[in-house]
Amino acid sequence: MMKKRWLKFQRIILIFVLAVSAVCLPVIIEKTPRIVNKLSRMTKVVEKVFNWDLNPGSIVITEATRVQPLPHLHSGPVAGTLRVHDSNPRYFSNESGKLIYLTGSHTWQNLQDSGGSNPPFSFDYTAYLDFLQVNNHNFLRLWAWEQPRWSIDSPNDNFWLSPVPYRRVGPELATDGLPKFDLNQYEQAYFDRLRERIVEAGKRGIYVSVMLFNGWSITGDKGITGGKNPWRSHPFNISNNVNGINGDLNGDDNGEEVHELSIPAITTIQEAYVRKVIDTVGDLDNVLYEISNESHTDSTQWQYHMIQFIKSYEATKPKQHPVGMTVGYPNGNNADLFASPADWISLNGDVNNPTAADGRKVILADTDHLCGVCSDRRWVWKSFTQGENPLFMDIYDGAFDLIIEQVPTDPLNYTPWVSLRRNLGYALTYANRMNLAAMTPHPELVSTGYCLANPDARNAEYLVYTPSGSKVTVDLSNTLGEIRGEWLNPDNGLVTEGISTTGGGRRSFVVPFENDAILYLKSS
Repeated sequence: MMKKRWLKFQRIILIFVLAVSAVCLPVIIEKTPRIVNKLSRMTKVVEKVFNWDLNPGSIVITEATRVQPLPHLHSGPVAGTLRVHDSNPRYFSNESGKLIYLTGSHTWQNLQDSGGSNPPFSFDYTAYLDFLQVNNHNFLRLWAWEQPRWSIDSPNDNFWLSPVPYRRVGPELATDGLPKFDLNQYEQAYFDRLRERIVEAGKRGIYVSVMLFNGWSITGDKGITGGKNPWRSHPFNISNNVNGINGDLNGDDNGEEVHELSIPAITTIQEAYVRKVIDTVGDLDNVLYEISNESHTDSTQWQYHMIQFIKSYEATKPKQHPVGMTVGYPNGNNADLFASPADWISLNGDVNNPTAADGRKVILADTDHLCGVCSDRRWVWKSFTQGENPLFMDIYDGAFDLIIEQVPTDPLNYTPWVSLRRNLGYALTYANRMNLAAMTPHPELVSTGYCLANPDARNAEYLVYTPSGSKVTVDLSNTLGEIRGEWLNPDNGLVTEGISTTGGGRRSFVVPFENDAILYLKSS
């Protein structure tokens, strides 16, 4: 009897609950956002009183499913000369308006052969281009050395570089023991090789910066001890040419005057050489020009002059190309670069805290000027998310003779640099996947301070780098609707897909692996 009464009571309670639910559920649904907002405000009060990190307004996103390798996405074939992008001048674009993000590694022997014999060992340029392609790079800096013998970087007295731009005619001998130069005649083999190497790079979709002069070719005083003074063999040294040109007016056994405007006859010879370079490669689309690598600080006006000279001469040609200026060494001033007529610049600074590009110039951030022979993959993503185009000064196979103690015994396979090179290519893939023209640095939107974003309401994209830690918080307040995303593990190139969230607030994302990470989010 009692059991029947209990069952009857349970049925009455169940009917009552269902009736109340039917009446109240619509009201509960309507009120839920206000209830959540009140709870959110309450958590803020609790956090303020007790100083707890409750991460108010955030949703912790942990789900991610499919894992696969990041495919290489290259810029594609070269299509027209580069120009500064109209709407996002942190980057270049081609003639069709497509944004071109530049990244890659470069090494000292990629134009002229060098080493301890004359002629020196031949550099395998085809293998080098293969190496760039394997790592998905689309840019190289083609190194030019002005001297035929001796290097401030090498203690080797038998160190040679070949070919050089000027022809040897003699009969008198220069200080290197070979015939003197005639500065009015060119060694055509140099210019033939220059063109051939740019053409071969272009076939692989690789852009080339043509270095015209080199500040490490004119002086023995760059703060390095143990090397040989390259000025001794320089063609503008009065002992080495038949034209009576003296590039060392103060007699200090250095030729820094040749990278100034103090000797008009030398400036005229240099202008003729620049015209020869432009006539040789100016019809090619994948060309940029660099005035000089790390000339001394008093070279600024000379570099400005050369930039304007190139622009004026190319104005008479069918094609015009970007002209760049790299920071002086030692003690170069970045303000000189921003004030220059250059289209692109390479700064000095702290490799661990890259300069945020503000669009005044295209910044090709080169480890050569930031820390020399150095760095790891973290710099790649810090630089990329700051709106820069990162370049790696690469020892490559280690064949170039260097007075540097920290050089790895096998630089080509040195693990941190293998990872760095790969991550330059990973960054290029994302640059080509994203609408980079609409993205700018937004460090304020993420807890790590490294974010390239277009925080649009409906067509948003966020690329976030977290150097360390298990979680990153992203402010998605400006973005509405559903957002999907993925993680890139920069250690192995694997992508973990399946992130799904909504905009309208701050969202915290848990890193699914135990190292630095890249988070990519996009409106779906």
